[in-house]
Amino acid sequence: MDKQNNLEEILHKVKEGSIGIEEAKEKLKTYENLGFARLDFHREKRQGFPEVIYGEGKTAPQIIEIVKGLQKRHRRILGTRISIEKAEMILEHFMDIEYSPLAETIFWKHADEPEILYDGYIAVVSAGTSDLKVAEEAAETIRAMGCETIRICDVGVAGIHRLLDQMETIQNAAVSVVVAGMEGALPSAVGGLVDHPVIAVPTSIGYGANFGGLSALLSMLNSCASGISVVNIDNGFGGGYNAALIHRMGNTKRRLEHENSLF
Repeated sequence: MDKQNNLEEILHKVKEGSIGIEEAKEKLKTYENLGFARLDFHREKRQGFPEVIYGEGKTAPQIIEIVKGLQKRHRRILGTRISIEKAEMILEHFMDIEYSPLAETIFWKHADEPEILYDGYIAVVSAGTSDLKVAEEAAETIRAMGCETIRICDVGVAGIHRLLDQMETIQNAAVSVVVAGMEGALPSAVGGLVDHPVIAVPTSIGYGANFGGLSALLSMLNSCASGISVVNIDNGFGGGYNAALIHRMGNTKRRLEHENSLF
């Protein structure tokens, strides 16, 4: 449902008396000012997913207040870069929030909200066990956005046979998120073997000449395989978010049905 139709529906309900003026004003608010944050309620209408909480630099009490505010309007909430210390305080306030210690993410969904909203799946492929933290951030982001994820771990190019054994699963995905550090070669290997978009995520894993992930980033940007897009170093969230957006575009009917159910 677009913004204009939503406005007309609210005005019609006011006219017929099914909702009052104050409730209508609340529904039409575009954001809420918490003093330390302004919650963007219309982001889901504009972009298809609610505002995501970035945990670094925020205190646990601030995150708790943001979650409470977002729960009033949304059926799914994602928070990233949230330490275990902050998560312990947050979980004391919300019994139904899930925390991933490896990904450092929190995820909440309304009890009536389906886990998976779209057909098909996204493959999250990681080169080494050391890359799992970033890969899990991508996977948890994809999950929060209602997409199914299949994780394929430790298939880096140092043992290419491990990757080839998993190629059927990867090739059947709608999108692949490929996470790698060191020389960052894995996205090129995957990109040359699939017919779908590949989101490459460089990690800061590697020895000194890796320059904190810069060498992996440059390798991915210079990939000779077609169909590869690259996000920033250690940005599992960005890789997962982009992959989920692409996947949703291939599920237009189900996406529109879900969005219409929000109003």
